[in-house]
Amino acid sequence: MALRRARILLVEDDCDLAAGLCDALGLEGYQVTHAADGRTGLKEALRGIYPLVILDVMLPGVSGFDMLKELRARSSDALVLILTARGQEMDRVRGLKLGADDYVAKPFSLMELIARVGALLRRASRDDAAGRLDAGNVVVDFRARESWRNGRRVSLTEREFQILELLALRRGDAVSRADLIARIWGAADDVEVTTRTIDQHIAALRRKLGDDAAAPALIQTVYGRGYRLAR
Repeated sequence: MALRRARILLVEDDCDLAAGLCDALGLEGYQVTHAADGRTGLKEALRGIYPLVILDVMLPGVSGFDMLKELRARSSDALVLILTARGQEMDRVRGLKLGADDYVAKPFSLMELIARVGALLRRASRDDAAGRLDAGNVVVDFRARESWRNGRRVSLTEREFQILELLALRRGDAVSRADLIARIWGAADDVEVTTRTIDQHIAALRRKLGDDAAAPALIQTVYGRGYRLAR
């Protein structure tokens, strides 16, 4: 994928905001198509020519959530960056549960949005990003669900693999506890999961992978945010 020429679909009913975003993203070299409502956006997205969809969740008619749900139901593999209202954590969690890849809260910095777009497209272009992790004496094969430390096999639970895989996909970026819960436990609404649950899984991963809990070099704590995998 030629990142700077990638096609982006922007679904946003605020035409002034949309015009500004189209101009800014266009200056970055992206080819942007604008849809002003969810019904038109869904029809356009299903053409399958957009690797990334920027989607406002508050849309007239077909909401952004309904559009996202329909995209995933039809097995669309387009990346989806949702735009939510600042402070509406439940909207972010709901979007992630429905299959969004990232979110930005309004009002947002244009530079932040452009950075998120670039990060998502770069992540998608790395075919092996989710396939294998090599970090010093730790090797993890996510597809085979196998892991080694100093050449010796390490037994990880499925949840531990999933957490480590998500951190690897966003390597270098902070991943919040809320994001981890939404993406990994999101479908299990009958299971109560707290931030403490995430902390316990991280502690177990550090112990198994030999990552010193007092000064972790692999899975780092980002205070007030969550965790990140060191570059």
